[in-house]
Amino acid sequence: QVQLVESGGGSVQSGGSLRLACAASGSTISNYYMAWFRQAPGKEREGIAGITSGGTTIYADSVKGRFTISQNKAKNTLYLQMNSLKPEDTAMYYCAADQQWWLLPDLLSIDRFEYWGQGTQVTVSS
Repeated sequence: QVQLVESGGGSVQSGGSLRLACAASGSTISNYYMAWFRQAPGKEREGIAGITSGGTTIYADSVKGRFTISQNKAKNTLYLQMNSLKPEDTAMYYCAADQQWWLLPDLLSIDRFEYWGQGTQVTVSS
């Protein structure tokens, strides 16, 4: 069973950048499909980026071209590089992992993930 801990959130001005990290323990991320989700106040949690153990990625349209998901297997860590941040990116960001493969678009589906971190807050001011 994998445990996930996010870090790297904070406050930034519009147009700025942040890099989130998700440190895994208890198991290697090579055994998991992983993704980043976010939840803004009053809104449902949404998938924004997913990655397979082989490195195939998928992004939500809202972040495509601005965010990059990556993984460092030696550090057992998942990353989310966020550039050109907008106020609408303000949310709690969560990483998630699961061992069950479905289809690539399912990496953005909240129902497909069993393991979750506690979240890290990102606030973007205009």
